[in-house]
Amino acid sequence: MDVIADALCFTSARELAESIRSCKVSAREVMSAYLGQISRLNPALNAIVAKLDDHSCLALADAADRELASGRRVGPLHGLPIAFKDLESAVGFPFTKGSPIFKDVMPAEDTVVVERLRRAGAIPIGKTNVPEFGMGSHTYNKVYGTTFNPYDRSKSAGGSSGGAGAALASGMLPLADGGDLGGSLRNPANFNNIVALRPTVGLVPIAPTPLPLIGVSVKGPMARSVSDVAFMLSVMAGADGRDLQTYPSNPSLFALPLDRDWQGVRVAWSPDLGGLPLDRRVRTVLDRQRQVFLDLGCIVEDATPDLSDVDEIFLTLRSWANWNTNGALLAEHRSVIKPEAIWDIEAGAKLTGTDLARAIMRHGALLERMRVFQEKYEFLVCAVNQVPPFEASLDWPKSIEGVAMENYVAWMKSAYWISTTCRPALSVPAGFTPEGLPVGIQIVGRHRDDLGVLRMGHAFEQATGVGKRRPEGV
Repeated sequence: MDVIADALCFTSARELAESIRSCKVSAREVMSAYLGQISRLNPALNAIVAKLDDHSCLALADAADRELASGRRVGPLHGLPIAFKDLESAVGFPFTKGSPIFKDVMPAEDTVVVERLRRAGAIPIGKTNVPEFGMGSHTYNKVYGTTFNPYDRSKSAGGSSGGAGAALASGMLPLADGGDLGGSLRNPANFNNIVALRPTVGLVPIAPTPLPLIGVSVKGPMARSVSDVAFMLSVMAGADGRDLQTYPSNPSLFALPLDRDWQGVRVAWSPDLGGLPLDRRVRTVLDRQRQVFLDLGCIVEDATPDLSDVDEIFLTLRSWANWNTNGALLAEHRSVIKPEAIWDIEAGAKLTGTDLARAIMRHGALLERMRVFQEKYEFLVCAVNQVPPFEASLDWPKSIEGVAMENYVAWMKSAYWISTTCRPALSVPAGFTPEGLPVGIQIVGRHRDDLGVLRMGHAFEQATGVGKRRPEGV
């Protein structure tokens, strides 16, 4: 790959978009650079799927250049290539959800997130790979196969936004969208040494959804830096009448500088959230980074919120939703659905109205305990993943430090426990294991303080520089 193309593929999205708008570089030149990177790396990584042919991609870039030359006002992402997560409905691309059941579906409408990214000027070139139905945090399926980690191509890229994570880490995309129920933004960011924000529930619309007022699912941005994540969030965020959980906000704030004084800010330090099994390699990386927060001027104390009942709350809400959205599919297509998804869907069939009501009421109590905890601590810092990237040949980690995992999502508790709090949470690169595998750190903020979380993540990122380490051969 030539030096100029390499530089374009790893230029920050903010700078790249500005260079296109100021005509320092054309959308065609940017597209050509990314297409070259995709051609070189995607056959081995399998991150981008359902991609348009190069001629079509370049034609779209030429159209973007003509639009700019015409003098018309363009959006903030004008000319940037993007591939939408394959759990997003996007006109012109297959909508498989990683399942053979949907391998031939071509949707008739965009989701709100896709609509906003298109309107901002991003150029769609394909989709990013996901696990079947987005279930589990390891990206493999019977439609497109397995996505591999750029830092070690024998390892998992995480999920469900695993294709997005691997594409960003390897310079095949400048930005990516993702979704997060139990960790699907943060886990692949952690595994691929990039950044992802799980926003406060309701900041980014998730419409259309069959369950508009139940659950903790969100959609959010992924990028190679906190600044670029914030930049993309400025496009994705904002209330929409099609999602009743959204609330009024000022998305333009996320495009502003992220600097802040951290003197005296209280941080709760709890790598294992009070006793979760944590791979010793992950713990070692996180322990080394505690000093960073102290050096910033923060007051760092060992403290953990009371997360009682969190497993029951999350698993009940998740399984109830899975049964009610996928139960009919299971009855008709059981033979082609992976065993873990079958287990998850069938678990929901056993739930009663009383079970759901109890989970919702306990959720309310948990949210109040979290609010009180954060009156003292502005931020909670913990692990993103309890394990480093694992072998891609595995379905999921069966144990951590000798502790058996009871089901296929149990190894993700450090992520889904935080999901259940409905707080904004950022995954930021924190270091590497002795084998060279990425480890991230999770920064959790107060309800609706997404900007504060981004600012803290930016300060941590600038102090450590871990995210600058690229995979070998990329």
